[in-house]
Amino acid sequence: MALFGLSACGSGGPTGGSSNETSAAPTSESGSGLASFDPCTFFKPDELTSYGLSTQSEEFTQVSFQPGCSWTGKKMSLALQKNADETVKSLGEGGGHDEYTEIKIAGRDAARMIVAGAKDQGGCVTVVSAGGGIVLYQVTGYMRDSLADPCGEVEKIANQTASRLPK
Repeated sequence: MALFGLSACGSGGPTGGSSNETSAAPTSESGSGLASFDPCTFFKPDELTSYGLSTQSEEFTQVSFQPGCSWTGKKMSLALQKNADETVKSLGEGGGHDEYTEIKIAGRDAARMIVAGAKDQGGCVTVVSAGGGIVLYQVTGYMRDSLADPCGEVEKIANQTASRLPK
């Protein structure tokens, strides 16, 4: 799960924290920005189980300005973080990426990101414009070959759920 730490200015590891049951009702307060958006309650339990993940979230906040949560499964983990200080464009201009390709996800500005040194390591980040900032979806395979296409996997998840992100 090191990709987000690297994408968030190279901060240290996760802070740890208590597990929370994911609520059945996702937060989708359109127009309210990211301030009230809670990444830890965003996914519906049936979505998480369909991705092969536990419905128990764990805190995944490596830097204070990019809070989030993660969920684990047998083959991979999924993390979701918010960042009100960046845009899809500004994050790409910061460098430190093996790949940063602007794409569209659910009609929104987005990007496929692989941080420097992580190419072919089994992980990928999809950055999606939301609420005046960005939301980062990250899939990390437990083994380098756990996921045949980590970017395809995370983009599929983002496409299925990004319409509920704040506008």
